[in-house]
Amino acid sequence: MKMVRVIAVFLVLLMIVPSISSTLHAADSDIKIMLDGEQIQGDAAPYITSKSNVTMVPLRLVSENLKAKIAWNQSTSTVTITSDKQVLVLTSGQNTATIDNKSVSLDASVEMKNGRVMVPLRFIGEGLGLDVNWDQANRTVNLATSSYQGTGSKNNSSKPSTPATTNTGTTDNSNSGKAPTSTVAKDGLRGAWISTVYNLDWPATSGATKQKQEFSKLLDDLQGMGINAVFVQVRPAGDALYKSSLMPWSKYLTGTQGKDPGYDPVEYMVAEAHKRGMEFHAWFNPFRATTDANTSKLASNNVVLKHPDWVIKFDNKYYLNPGIPAARQSVIDTVMEVVNNYDIDGVHLDDYFYPYSETASNKFGDDSTYASYNSGKFKTKADWRRGNINSFVQQLNTSIHNSKPAVKFGISPFGVWRNKSSDITGSDTKAGVTAYDTTYADTRTWIKNGWIDYIAPQVYWSMTLPVARYDKVVDWWANETKNTGVDLYIGHALYKISTPEIGWSSSNEIINQLKYNEKYSNIKGSIFFSAKDLKKNPQGVLAKLRSYWGL
Repeated sequence: MKMVRVIAVFLVLLMIVPSISSTLHAADSDIKIMLDGEQIQGDAAPYITSKSNVTMVPLRLVSENLKAKIAWNQSTSTVTITSDKQVLVLTSGQNTATIDNKSVSLDASVEMKNGRVMVPLRFIGEGLGLDVNWDQANRTVNLATSSYQGTGSKNNSSKPSTPATTNTGTTDNSNSGKAPTSTVAKDGLRGAWISTVYNLDWPATSGATKQKQEFSKLLDDLQGMGINAVFVQVRPAGDALYKSSLMPWSKYLTGTQGKDPGYDPVEYMVAEAHKRGMEFHAWFNPFRATTDANTSKLASNNVVLKHPDWVIKFDNKYYLNPGIPAARQSVIDTVMEVVNNYDIDGVHLDDYFYPYSETASNKFGDDSTYASYNSGKFKTKADWRRGNINSFVQQLNTSIHNSKPAVKFGISPFGVWRNKSSDITGSDTKAGVTAYDTTYADTRTWIKNGWIDYIAPQVYWSMTLPVARYDKVVDWWANETKNTGVDLYIGHALYKISTPEIGWSSSNEIINQLKYNEKYSNIKGSIFFSAKDLKKNPQGVLAKLRSYWGL
């Protein structure tokens, strides 16, 4: 553990060298941003620049709370912010911006901090028609819409001044951010996983028209239950539910891998979700290449056939080998294909990193990869495996946010990081499987380094299961994410209602879990597994959920 923490500290030090320098005051982390009397947050702490005394906030705060669409052009380092009132364009390193193509001077422009795009709050706020006030005594920036009666004293630190030279810039408008009508920011996230592997949740039918109708009906049903975000599995196993130049069409669409379904499911699904004001998160299974060992029905461009040196056959499946840098990069490339081509709200990874079912007698065969790629950096294979996954997560985070800062990146790991018996800082549990030691998911490092926007542990146990009580597991995650800027969503096992497992005899278990979550302000919502189980409505849980949510 000491070595892991030394490495983590070193990585943090590397990350805090921004591409554009600006001093972050030590006390700036306590700055609060209020919108119409309610606190709002982005994915990084606000700070005040040392040169011009300007309050800077992450771009995601703008996209999620100020009803604006944003676009980030990485090649020109240009931000375009569009509202129903005006279009604002800011370019990193330039002391002017444009409002509806009219140039104005700036005291501070776009900056990069820890991989996040930061923008001047007063300029953006007033450009979007908000009243912006600085409360020095409480270190609070109060934003108010025209319909809200707020108080506070003016902060003139970054108000647009007289026009200067015009800067139009070149912008990429492919990212419109999250749907303006989404209720996630106001009500908290109420998500549902939609599995496509084995056609578990969708699609149950064949044919483009029927699949569209089925998905639209599913969204209608979920929205009626109170769900405001869907996590749709777009890469079940080395395949794609979208038009890809890198991977074959999924067999779960037509029954045949590589066969064009006659439409682009992700394009359709994103549009349908946003039409209803629901968030759409693209869910990827990163390293599972197949669901069985039969390669005869694979499309010719399947990774197992194209790059047999990248895969390992294990437990009657093929897996991409995370120890090979090119294999990891191939997964990043497939994710970025979706990020760049679709108006998604988030990228979501499940817990399939290294396989769960490895035993002393049944090993994942990566000894030769370890010998070839370790180069003495890690003392054990376990640490090397964690290092591989850490590198993958860090690089994917950077790729996503460099392309589209508003897209949220999150991971849903196994519910227990480590037991206290293995690590004194672990949870008070006795789980037989742990994320750190089984799938080599070093979630602590991801959180502490800010490589993810949110984490959604699968806390699939009841409040009364002795070896892994829901409350004890949630306590650990809430403490782990506290004051980190990483949001915490809890994954709930709704499918366990009415099963013989301890604590699931009543659907009240789910409601009791939601009530327990209220203890922690950093728990921002819940995700339920899965959509088909919500539709089954076991023991009338839907009426209880709607009542709990006040619907």
